Amino acid sequence: MPIAPNSHRLAKHADYQHVYHSGRRQFGKQITYFYLLRPSDRAAAAGPRVGLTVPKALGKAVDRNRIKRRMRAAIRSALPRLTAAVDVVLHPRRSVIDLEFVQLQREVATLFAGVQARCDHATHSGLPEAPTGSRQPTRRGPAAPPHPAGSTGLATGS
Repeated sequence: MPIAPNSHRLAKHADYQHVYHSGRRQFGKQITYFYLLRPSDRAAAAGPRVGLTVPKALGKAVDRNRIKRRMRAAIRSALPRLTAAVDVVLHPRRSVIDLEFVQLQREVATLFAGVQARCDHATHSGLPEAPTGSRQPTRRGPAAPPHPAGSTGLATGS
């Protein structure tokens, strides 16, 4: 059974890659998610599109399929909260398999409500829907001090 009607699914690898590289990453309690507001010229489907990834690291096929079934059901129930032309990719953690279904539904609904609020804010504040150009990694923390002249930076044992 599909996540939602085909108009609400991310189906192409290129769409997933675009969300990963140009979108924003956020962390929930049980789910990591990526989202990207589609520009009005690329919004073929007016509503949201949702994708789901469950890697082999989360367990055997039986476990992964159970996680996917539970996630799809939670997505279907929370999809009305998401009305913007946004692409969302969900990465559940292994703990989703043991989580009470009501808690899973609540978390997905909370994530979708947060994404919708950010999309509304970006649209009303006049910010661009999607960043243009390539995404550059950000440097965190202070820059490393330069090495003294003639030093290789390697510690020598004596």
